Amino acid sequence: MYSPLLVKPMREELVVAGFEELTSSEDVDRWMDQKEGTALLVINSVCGCAAGMARPGVRLALEHAVKPDRLGTVFAGQDAAATAKARGAFPEVPPSSPSMALFKDGELVHFVPRHRIESQDLEAVARDLTDAFDQHCA
Repeated sequence: MYSPLLVKPMREELVVAGFEELTSSEDVDRWMDQKEGTALLVINSVCGCAAGMARPGVRLALEHAVKPDRLGTVFAGQDAAATAKARGAFPEVPPSSPSMALFKDGELVHFVPRHRIESQDLEAVARDLTDAFDQHCA
């Protein structure tokens, strides 16, 4: 298990970028109950592809003119109940972390699993997201 001192900067990287940190299943329920508009949920993790591609790619994508109305994040391996509840919002998708889920009016419209993150550079991850933002958030 990773030390809380090591995990804290990994959490803060998205919080500083405007994400609401969802640490309990109740937090996830409240966040997911807001169905109107668009929302990006990032399942964060301690792995190298989260640090090298996922979090930087998400932050880069948020510089785009078109972006989701709301941002939320859960941390796999740290907040188990919140992560399980978040993954329950898209049961047809195998668990994957890091990963990113874009919702429009409460429906999953775009999903970026770990294998599409770890095989890309951060610009490609950002482009994947901004293409989805243009399609669903405009």
